[in-house]
Amino acid sequence: MAHAAEPFGALAKTAQTLAPRSVWIAWLATAVIALGVFAPYRSVSLVAMVIGASLAASVVLILILNRAGRAAPAAADLADLIANDERAVFLTTEAGKVLTRNAAARTHFGDSGGDVLERVLETTFSNANAIVFRLQAKATRQNAAREDVVTRNGRFLVAVHKVQDASFLWSVEEAQDRISPTRTADKISLPMMTAGGSGTILFMNDAMRRLVGGRAKSLDKLFTEIPSQSGAVVTLAAADGPIDVRVIIVEGSGGRTEFFLAPSSDEVSPTAATTLDTLEDFPVALLKISPDGGIKEANRLARDLLRIRPDEQTGISDVVEGLGKNIPDWLSDAAEGRSLHKPEVLRARNADEEVFLQITLGRIIERGEVSLMAMVSDATELKTLEAQFVQSQKMQAIGQLAGGVAHDFNNLLTAISGHCDLLMLRHDPGDPDYGDLEQINQNANRAASLVGQLLAFSRKQNLQLEVLDMRDTLADLTHLLNRLVGAQISLSLTHDPQLMTVRADRRQLEQVIMNLVVNARDALDGGGEIYIETRNLKLKSDLKRDRARVPRGDYVLVKVTDNGCGIPAEKLPKIFEPFYTTKKTGEGTGLGLSTAYGIVKQSGGFIFVDSEEGHGTAFTIFFPTFDKPAEEPARQVAADPGLDHGLAEGVVLLVEDEAPVRAFASRALKLRGYQILEAESAEEALELLSDAELSVDIVVTDVVMPGLDGPTWVKEARKTRPDMRVVFVSGYAEDNFAEDQARIPNSVFLPKPFSLEELTATVRGQLTKAA
Repeated sequence: MAHAAEPFGALAKTAQTLAPRSVWIAWLATAVIALGVFAPYRSVSLVAMVIGASLAASVVLILILNRAGRAAPAAADLADLIANDERAVFLTTEAGKVLTRNAAARTHFGDSGGDVLERVLETTFSNANAIVFRLQAKATRQNAAREDVVTRNGRFLVAVHKVQDASFLWSVEEAQDRISPTRTADKISLPMMTAGGSGTILFMNDAMRRLVGGRAKSLDKLFTEIPSQSGAVVTLAAADGPIDVRVIIVEGSGGRTEFFLAPSSDEVSPTAATTLDTLEDFPVALLKISPDGGIKEANRLARDLLRIRPDEQTGISDVVEGLGKNIPDWLSDAAEGRSLHKPEVLRARNADEEVFLQITLGRIIERGEVSLMAMVSDATELKTLEAQFVQSQKMQAIGQLAGGVAHDFNNLLTAISGHCDLLMLRHDPGDPDYGDLEQINQNANRAASLVGQLLAFSRKQNLQLEVLDMRDTLADLTHLLNRLVGAQISLSLTHDPQLMTVRADRRQLEQVIMNLVVNARDALDGGGEIYIETRNLKLKSDLKRDRARVPRGDYVLVKVTDNGCGIPAEKLPKIFEPFYTTKKTGEGTGLGLSTAYGIVKQSGGFIFVDSEEGHGTAFTIFFPTFDKPAEEPARQVAADPGLDHGLAEGVVLLVEDEAPVRAFASRALKLRGYQILEAESAEEALELLSDAELSVDIVVTDVVMPGLDGPTWVKEARKTRPDMRVVFVSGYAEDNFAEDQARIPNSVFLPKPFSLEELTATVRGQLTKAA
C-alpha cells in the first residue's frame, strides 16, 4: 500500500507549492470570466469563459490537494515510521479506509478485506465493526483509546490514536501474559465448548462442531438436562442422534464454564488407543494408571501437581498417600468396575507444604487390557475449609458440653455450699468442727471458680461491663503480676500514650492477663523476659487470620510476649481447647488459655497466638474500642448480707426441680422467717397459684426446668397475678434469657451457686422494693 501512496504524495507536494499562488490564480480566473461576459464579439466571449472556468477549477483542485497533503505526512511519512514495528499497525481515514499498513499487519491479517479496516479485522474479531466504531468514537473525544479483546484464538490489545483531524493510527498486538485455554482447544481431539453464565455457548472446537453437526447457540439445545457435576454421564443431541457422554466441567474466569466430552463406555476401539499426547495442554490434570498402580502417562498439569518429571517412571503410591483408605485396594476396586467416578481426597507426598488432591477414577479397556484414567484437582483449599468447619463444630460442641456441665455442677455446688452454710450457723468459730466446715466452704468456692472458667470458655458467664483504660487496669495488676512471675523473670510494660478505651468486665479482663502471664512464666522455666504491650490499631480492611475474620475498624491491641521455649507447630491449632495443655502432668489444668479465649470472645474481641519452638511465644488480643458512655448492666446484685438479719415476713413460692437445691433454699428462707410453698415443676406451681385464695408475696424459680421453663410459666401466672415479684436463679448465665427477663417486670436474677446470705438478701431486697 505504500507504493500506492507515492503518486498521491507527489501531487500533494505540488499542491502545497502552488497553494500560496491560488489567490492570484483565482483573481485571474475572475478577470477572464468578466472579460468574456463583456466582450463585444461572441467568439472572444466564449474563449474567455472557457479559460476562466479552467483557472477556477485549478484553484479548487489545488485547495483540495493541499488539504489532503496536510492531513497526511500520514501515508508517506508514517509508512517509514511504522514499517519495523512488531505490532500490526494501520493508518486509516475517518471513514475507516486504510491508507497504509506495516509488514506485521500484512503477516497477521494478510491483504484480504480490501482497504476497509473493519473487513481486515474480521478474520480475527467476530465483531470487528463494533470494536472499530467503539474505539474510534472514544479516540475522537479523547485522542486515544485502547481495549482488551478476548477471542477464541487468545487475547489481543487493540489501540487507536488520533493523528490529524481526519486520520487514525491503529495497533493490534497479541497479549503474551495470558493465553486462553481455548487457544489449544482445536489441537485436541476431545469435543470441547465454552459457555457463559446464562448458558450461551461462546465457543466450540472443531471436534465439538463435528459431533453435533454445527454450531449450537445454547446448552439447552444440546442437553435435555444441563450437567452440573463433573464426571456425570448425560445425553447429548449429536448429529447422528442422542448419545451418552461423560462430561468434564472446568470452571473458568468471568463466569465462564468449559465442558469437555468423553465416551461414557469403558470399551475403547482398537483403532482409537487412548493416549494423553493430544491432551498435553488439557486444562484438567489427567493420569493413565495401570491396575497395579504404575503411572503410564500424565499430562503437563498432572505432572505439575504431582511433581513428576516428564521421563520419570513412578507409581501412584509414590506421589500420593491415602487418608484412611488403602490405595492398592482402591485401585483394585476401580479396575473391577467398583467405586468408579467417586472422588477421593489424598495427600501429595512430594509437595513442600501440605497439599490435598481430589482424584476421580474412570476405567477404560483397550484390546482387553484394563487401565484407569484419573482426573486430579487441587483440593487443598476445600480441605482447609473442611478442617476449619470441623474445628468450629468441635469447639462449639465442647462449649455446649462445658456449659451443660457447668450448669449441673452449679446445682451441686449450690447444695454443698448451702448446706455447709446451714451447718456453720449451728457451730461457733471455737467449735472443733468449725474448721472442717470452713474447708468444705472454701473448696466449694474453688470449685465454683473452676466452673466459672468452664462458663468463660463456653461464653455463658455473666459479665459486668464497664469502660476501661487498659493502662489503669494493668497498672493495678502490676504488683500482683510481679509476685506471680518471681524475681528471676523480668516483666516490662509499654503503653500507647493515646490509648483508647474498651468496654469489658474488669475482673474477667484481669483474669485473661494473669492467665497469659502465668503461661509465659511457665514457658521461661525460671528465667527470661515477659513483655506486655498496649497500642491502638486501625484496620482499614478486614483481617483474615487462622480461622477468624477481624472486621475493619479501631482496636486496642494487647500483646503478651515471652522469650521462652515456644510451642510446637503441630500443637498450636489446639492451644485454646479446654483441658489441652503442653505442660507436664499435674502442672496445669488445660483451662487457662481456653478461659482467656472464652472471655475475649464474649467481650467481642479476638485472640491469636504466634510461636516458634525455641524462640518464644506471643499472644495478641484485639479489643474493639468504645467511645460511648458505659451503661450499668441490668443484673441487680444481692443486697449487703451484713444488713438486717432479723426475722422477715412473707410467703415465698419456691420452684426448683433439683431436690437438694430446693431443700437448702427452703430451710434458708424458713430460718429468716419466711413461709415457704414448694413446687418441683412449673406445672405444679401454676396449679398452686390457680387458687385465688392463696396469697404469695414473691416467687423464687429456676430458669431451666423440664416442661415449662421459668420465664414461660411466670408469664402465664402474671395473667392472674400481674404484680407478682420474681427472683430467677440459674446455673447458666443471665445472658441466655436476658431478653425474656427484660419483658418480665419486677424480676431479678441470682446466679448459682449462691450462698445462704445471698439468697435471703436478694429475696428481702425484692420485698423491700415492693413495700
